[in-house]
Amino acid sequence: MIDRLKKLYDKYEEVIAYLFWGVLTTLVNVAIFSGLHLFTNINYMVNNFIAWVISVLFAYITNKAYVFHSPSKSFVSDLKEMGSFFGGRVATLVIEWILLWIGISLMHQNQILVKIFENIVVIILNYFWSKWAVFKNSTNRNQPKQGR
Repeated sequence: MIDRLKKLYDKYEEVIAYLFWGVLTTLVNVAIFSGLHLFTNINYMVNNFIAWVISVLFAYITNKAYVFHSPSKSFVSDLKEMGSFFGGRVATLVIEWILLWIGISLMHQNQILVKIFENIVVIILNYFWSKWAVFKNSTNRNQPKQGR
C-alpha cells in the first residue's frame, strides 16, 4: 500500500506541489484582499491588484523553487523567466477583473465568494501557462527521481 502511494506521489509530484503552493498563494491573495476589504474603503479592484502583486511574487518564488525546480542559469535567463511568469499572470489578472466585475458589479454577489471562485479558475489557467510556457525548459522536470 505504501509503495503504491509512493508511486502515485512520484508520478504526480509536480501537480501535488503546484496544488499545495497554489492553495497557499490563493490564501495569501484572498487574505490580503479580505483584509483590505474589511479594513479600508479602497475599491475592490484596487484591493485585488494589491493582493495580486503580492501573491504573484509569492507564486513565482515557490513555483520556481518547489514546483518546477527551475535552476537559475543566469541573471538574464531568470529575468526572461520571471517576465514570462508575470506576463501570464497579467493575462489571468484580466480574467480575474472580468470575473470580479461580473460577479460583484453585475450579479451583486458576495465579494469574498466571487474572489474564491475566480481564484479556482485562475489557478488552473496559471498551472498550464507555467508548465507549457514559463518552466518548459526546466532540466529537473519529468526525470526519474534518484534515490527513491
